[in-house]
Order: sequence, then structure tokens, then C-alpha cells
Amino acid sequence: MASMSHSSIALGGASASASDYLRSSANGVTGVSLRALGRRTMVTATTRSSNLYVTARLKKGKKFDHPWPANPDPNVKGGVLSYLSEFKPLGNAQKPVTLDFERPLVELEKKIVDVRKMAEETGLDFTEQIITLETKYRQALKDLYTHLTPIQRVNIARHPNRPTFLDHIHNITDKFMELHGDRAGYDDPAIVTGIGTIDGKRYMFIGHQKGRNTKENIMRNFGMPTPHGYRKALRMMYYADHHGFPIVTFIDTPGAYADLKSEEKGQGEAIANNLRTMFGLKVPILSIVIGEGGSGGALAIGCANKMLMLENAVFYVASPEACAAILWQTSKAAPEAAEKLRITSKELVNLNVADGIIPEPLGGAHADPSWTSQQIKIAINENMNEFGKMSGEELLKHRMAKYRKIGVFIEGEPVEPEKKINMKRRDAVASTSRNLEGEVEKLREQILKAKEASPESDEGEELSSQVLKEMIEKLKSDIDEEYTKAAKAMGLEERLAATREEFSKANAEEHLMHPVLIERIEKLKEEFNARLSEAPNYESLKAKLDMLKDFSRAKAASDAASVKKEINKRFQEAVERPEVREKVEAVKAEVASSGASSFEELSDELKEKVLKTKREVEAEMAVVLKSMGLELEAVKPNLKEVVAESPNENIQEKIEKLNREITEKIEEVVRTPEIKSMVELLKVETAKASQMPDQGSQKIEALEMQIKQKIADALSMSGLQEKQEELEKELAAARELAGEESDESVKEDDDDDEDGSGSGRSEIINPSFA
Repeated sequence: MASMSHSSIALGGASASASDYLRSSANGVTGVSLRALGRRTMVTATTRSSNLYVTARLKKGKKFDHPWPANPDPNVKGGVLSYLSEFKPLGNAQKPVTLDFERPLVELEKKIVDVRKMAEETGLDFTEQIITLETKYRQALKDLYTHLTPIQRVNIARHPNRPTFLDHIHNITDKFMELHGDRAGYDDPAIVTGIGTIDGKRYMFIGHQKGRNTKENIMRNFGMPTPHGYRKALRMMYYADHHGFPIVTFIDTPGAYADLKSEEKGQGEAIANNLRTMFGLKVPILSIVIGEGGSGGALAIGCANKMLMLENAVFYVASPEACAAILWQTSKAAPEAAEKLRITSKELVNLNVADGIIPEPLGGAHADPSWTSQQIKIAINENMNEFGKMSGEELLKHRMAKYRKIGVFIEGEPVEPEKKINMKRRDAVASTSRNLEGEVEKLREQILKAKEASPESDEGEELSSQVLKEMIEKLKSDIDEEYTKAAKAMGLEERLAATREEFSKANAEEHLMHPVLIERIEKLKEEFNARLSEAPNYESLKAKLDMLKDFSRAKAASDAASVKKEINKRFQEAVERPEVREKVEAVKAEVASSGASSFEELSDELKEKVLKTKREVEAEMAVVLKSMGLELEAVKPNLKEVVAESPNENIQEKIEKLNREITEKIEEVVRTPEIKSMVELLKVETAKASQMPDQGSQKIEALEMQIKQKIADALSMSGLQEKQEELEKELAAARELAGEESDESVKEDDDDDEDGSGSGRSEIINPSFA
């Protein structure tokens, strides 16, 4: 390097003292006054000997933005030292972020805004329309957020506007002092620790901290801690254990940072050390999952006496995307992976991994962060009051027991009662079918033996009916299990359970079901039925359903035959009673002595006697039916001859056509949401009444009357009632022409009934009864 002259450089014509200059005795460079550098931005030095020019440009630095305001408030929440915190209120509000499944809600919101804008511009009153749209929006919001799928909850847990650890801390604490550093050279901003008070009680708070925007996320490393962060948390745990502060940890991380530098600095060792230490702390530890809890990065501050989860939080060993990439080689299968992993709060509580769920507002925690924070505060107070009654040793045992009870194992029992390893699906179905066929064959042999033992008694029929009933119940139980397996395979189990729970709640409140719920049930049914053939156990389920149908038909026929036999037996006993038999014989004798060949030739007095006796016999029949729990609606005459002798040859076709129209109209009315909800409620009440016969009968009768009245009103408005009345007049005219049925025709009808043919009967559906 060329040497420079030792002559002083005069800046601004002012001389400077020796202390104001920087000098170097090694290279002989003349120093420059620091004050001069502050005043001048360009310094030029010139060597006279070699014409060498050295130019240096000093940029004027930005003034340091000190965190203390000009007039600090000594009573600021959290104390004056909170001014040192890097977590400041955002200058601009966070931009709203709409998730894919929330788009229908955004469309409704847009409609509400448009209608309000139109009302302001035109001056017209759109209050009713706005109220309708807002009601529809609230209902849609409720329906959406009460039936979220696992992958949707994952997206809510990752929502950019979801409140972070420090958001909750500032909402729930009276004072909070952040503590920094791991005392090993670094302060990891991805984990925040500090001491805070809630209602006068002091706690040590430790939590993962994500950013609220891109700049903060980069600074916080997206909530993924390095080993320094876990060692900072460990230092604070020791500090809390020494001073007796209860520890509250907030989990919200996709996982520990897995870069090369973190691994070199002992990421695994830091996590393992935290796990070991937390099981030895003699102060209460409460962990709360406020977002996503990923793998060991979450568990490193999560070994607590209790772990609570926000309603839409998730906790997993591997993210759904990573799991899908491993199992199916594509992250697009993340929704299916999320269902299989069972990572939601409700599922983890059922598995005893989590100990409780903290509710969130509809729309997620970001919809109302303050309310969510207050729910967290309530949960902390409740659990810490419970832990406050335990000693240090009891807390250690409680913490150990929590993790020892996770998972279930059974000793001394085979994994499968039958060998099904490497069995193909068709082989499994064939095995199930063979088992069922064997049981059916045993049932048939049992019934035949009973009939051979007592062919003329009713014991064989009773036994066959009882065996059929047991077989049907067993099949129904098997079919329920098959449906459950199919729902699991299709990933609909959670939705079905949620719908069933909401349906039960609606029935428990004794209100008619909301049309939206009915529509959702119908859509779920359609989706289930459409995808049922894809289930791996579909063939087995189909075989059992076919068998159940056959058994049900056999049991119905058996029951009908038994009832018919019992009715005939009791009716015969009633008719054979002396007083009834004498009346019938007397009337028969008078008819025989009159010499008349038809009913029309009888005298009016004898006609009256015949009709009176007939009514008495019908009354006896009604008494018999009532004693069996049946009710006689009406006695229908055999119209075979009436129709045949009627001048109108198309009367039978008219009856059939009217019956078809009435049936179609009834089906149309029953499909309406109002009648559907009433029918569903009636089914539930009937099921309840079967378990508690003394209760609910009045409600069932009232519901039946309401349904009948609704159908009758619909039929009367459709004009079918007038058609029925006209046709009844035609039938009445035909009866007058043909006369009443003779005793012979009555006997023929009885024979037809015993044969089961029932031919020649023409009846019109009674709308008020249907």
C-alpha cells in the first residue's frame, strides 16, 4: 500500500485536539475527527507523491427508535417494562382471510351488504329482507361450524388471523413480564416465556409464538423453535419449580425447526431433556393447545398434569400432508389422512390423550379473540384450583398416571377369534355367508323338530316365531355393526355421529326439527347410500340385509297366521255363546219359513231383524278384536256381485284410479319437510314409549292426529274428497240395485279369507285414516 503523508487534514478550517483523531502508528494513516465525520459525508485524501485518491462515503444512519414513549404511562397494563416488548399492537388491521369451505358464508355476507347499500341509496325499507338474510347467515354459520371435517379444523387451526400466545396472554393476565434467553448465548423468539398474574395469582407462562403477519412470522420462524428455545423453556421451568409458580404452557407449532444448524446444536437432546424434566417438576403444569400441536416440538412443553384443547385445535405426530405423502405419495390425500389420524379435540378426548375442550365462538377463535381468551382464563382458574389441593408428590403421580393410561392392551386373548390373515375380501364375505347359512340351517332344523314333536299344538308355531325373532334381532345387531364399519371406511363416522347428536338434542327439546337439519339428514343419507357400494364390507352387508328381509317376511307371515287363527278361535267362541247362537238360529228359521229366495223378497220387519242380528254379531266381533288390542274400522261388504250387476261397468277401474291418486297425493304430502319432521318425531316418541309405556301416549296420539289432519286437509284441497263422495254415491246406488249379500256369499268370503286370496274385494282408501 502506498504510504500517505502525515499532514493533518483540515476539515472546515477548524483544528482538532489529538483525542479527537483516530490514528494508526502501524501504517501511518492520519486520523480523522469523529465530530468531523458526523458533519461531513465525504472525505477525500490525496497523496502528493503518487497522485493516489482515496474516497470514502459515510451514510447517515437511521435514528434509533427507542421503545420508550415520550411520556410513559406508569399504570400501563403489564407494567412500564412492557414498553420493551417487541409484541406491539399492529398498525393496520389484519386482512380478512376466507377459507375454501367458508365461501358460501362470504356470498351471504355480500348479499347482506348489497341489500343494506341499496336501502341507503333508495331510501326504501328492506328491514325484513335483511333480517331474513341475517337469520339465514347465522343458521348457515352454525350448520357449517358444528359439522366441520378434520381437515377443515386443521385449516382453522392454521388460520393467519388466529390469536397467538401473546394475544391470549395480554387478554387474560393482569401483569406480564417477559423473560428472555437460555443463558447459553441466544434468545429464540419462537418460544416466549414470562411471569404473569391472573386474579392475583402468579404463574409461569411458556408458549410457542407465531407471527401476525409475514414480517413477524419470519422473525418468529413461523413458531418453530430451535434448541435454544427449548432450553429457554427448560430454564424457566426450573425457575418456576424453585419459586413454586404453577406452569401454564400454550402449544401452537407445526413442529420443531429441523434445519442442519438446529440438529448440530442438539435439537433432539433439548426436546428429550424437557420431556424428562417435566415429569420431575413438583408444581402444577397445565398445557393448552391453541392452534396446531405438531410432533415432538409440541410435546417438549406439553407433558402436563392436564392437556386442554381449543375446540378447533389439532394435535398430531405428523401433519396430514406429510402423512398423505408417506402413505399415498401425494399431499392431495390430506383430507383422508386427517380423518385416519384422529387429530381433532373431540377424538383426542375420547382417546384420553386430551383432558378437556375449551369452546370457541362460531367462526373460530379469530372471530372473537377476547371471548376465546376469557374461556381459556376460566379453564386455567378451574384446573389450578383443582391442582392447588394436591401436594408435590401427588402432582407427580397424577402426571405419571395420565400418560400411563393412554392406550389399551389386552393380555391372554387371541387377536382374532378366527384366522383372517391375508384373507381376500371375497373370501371374507364367503366366510361370513357360510356362517350365516349354517345358523339358518340350524334354525330350520329346530323349527322342524318342534313341529314333529307337537304337530297339532301351537308350541311349534310359538317356537318358530320366537326363534325367528331372535335371529332377526341378531341380524339387526350384525347389520348395525356392518353399517358402522362402512361409515368408518367412507370417512362419514364423525358426520353421522354429529348429526345423530343434533337430532337427539332436537327431539329432547320436544320441538319440531328445523328444515335445514332435515335437509342435511337427507343429503347425508343420499351420500351414504351412493358411496355404500365402495365400502369393503358391502357384499357382507348386502347378504345380511337380504337375509333379514327374508326372515322379516317369514315372521310377518307367521305372526299374521297366528293372529288370524286366534281371531277365528275367539270369534267362534263368541258366536257359539248361547244367547248369540239362539238369536242367529231364530233369524235363520224365520228366513227359511218365509220362503223368500232373496233379501229383497223378505218383509220389512224380517229385514230389520236380519240387519239387527248382523249388527250384534259385528259388535261381538269388535269386542273380540278390542280384547286383542286391535280395532275394527269398518265391515266391508263383498262387492264382487255388486260391481258385476252394476250398470256402470267401469266402477272397478274408477276405484283403482282413485286409490292410486289418493296414494300419490299422500306420498307427496308426506315428503314435505313439515310432515317429515312430525313423522320423525313420532318415531322417536314411539321408541321412547316402547321403553316407558306409561309415558308419552298422549303426545303420540296428538302427533298422530296432527299428521292425519294435515293429510286430510291436503286431500280435501286437492279435490279428491269430492271424487270419493261421488264414487261412494255410485257404489251406494249399486248396492241398492244388487241388495245385501246373502248368507251364502258371506260363507264364500270366509272361505276366500281362509285361502288367503281375498279376490273380488274393492276398497277405497279413507283419507282421514291414511
